[in-house]
Amino acid sequence: MPASNLAPVADPMDAPVLRSDADHVATLTLARAASRNSLSDATMAAFTAHLADIAEDKSVRAVVLTAEGPVFSAGHDLKEIQAHRGDADRGRAYYQDVLKRCSALMTAIVRLPQPVIAAVEGMATAAGCQLVASCDLAVAGAAARFCTPGVNIGLFCHTPMVALSRAVSRKHAMEMLLLGEWVEAPEALRMGLVNRVVAQGEALAAAREMAARIAAKSQVPVKLGKAAFYRQAEMTLDEAYALASDVMATNMLARDADEGISAVLAKRHPVWEDR
Repeated sequence: MPASNLAPVADPMDAPVLRSDADHVATLTLARAASRNSLSDATMAAFTAHLADIAEDKSVRAVVLTAEGPVFSAGHDLKEIQAHRGDADRGRAYYQDVLKRCSALMTAIVRLPQPVIAAVEGMATAAGCQLVASCDLAVAGAAARFCTPGVNIGLFCHTPMVALSRAVSRKHAMEMLLLGEWVEAPEALRMGLVNRVVAQGEALAAAREMAARIAAKSQVPVKLGKAAFYRQAEMTLDEAYALASDVMATNMLARDADEGISAVLAKRHPVWEDR
């Protein structure tokens, strides 16, 4: 077949989200620095596909989310948003669809069996801030900043509100949502939006070190624990204890729980089999 009739082969390094694996840790990198790593249609599709693959990949025991360039993520692609203003329905169908897909992406992070750690350098705004809040853990470089600025452009950050209000206290969430002002890394730490603040440029290394420590543990309690944590958070106190008791009883029957307790009693290091 003549070369001119061949379909171009996509360069995997030109993808909007890159994946690299090492030592049982998958690193996902938002790779559209020129567009401030906005959550465009293409980026969300690639991100969602990576998460689906990782969920089924037993070799991956933790995930780190990072980004290229000075902006972690500026949220939704406003150019794509504005491009649909001229639709017959003024964009309603597209807006509902894009927000549904974004919500599904954030939910996929929460429901991923493996813990996800955000490594944030620079700015995380609107849905970019939502992305950080959706991760299980977050490490911020000293110059990182966070904001839900929708109110400043006539657009309350309704969907970022969902993740944000579950990551920090109600008063802190409302302050960010109503004022739309920048929150510096030390304040984000105080609020509970991030777990640690490290020297500028060191967030990725710190997040990978944290991921390595998680990856070294038995994956039975890690996966059971992550799933149960989010389930019980939406329950009443009695319901939460009932769930936790049931899950912990199941965990106690696991081979690795037997091995872990035996190792403590024998004063030796446990040998995990992830079962």
